[in-house]
Amino acid sequence: MPTMPEHLTKHHRNTLRQIFEHPVSHNIEWRAVISLLEEIGTVTERDGKVAVTVGSQTENFDRAGKKDVGVETVISLRHMLSVAGYDPGD
Repeated sequence: MPTMPEHLTKHHRNTLRQIFEHPVSHNIEWRAVISLLEEIGTVTERDGKVAVTVGSQTENFDRAGKKDVGVETVISLRHMLSVAGYDPGD
């Protein structure tokens, strides 16, 4: 199971770390999250919804209506990424 895949760019690694920060970061940009998820999985957007598959995990998200990702989305991302074996590895 991957922890911090070597192929991730510094930007992607930073986004992954932000997702796992405690307390939840309130300034994680939606576009950075999508970029990370496209790098490690599959992202499909349709009718304002975003379907993300990482490993065997698939989650559906509402497209962020603002620049930053909401707390509930961050928590869902943490769970999905953890189950798929991703961890910031600090």
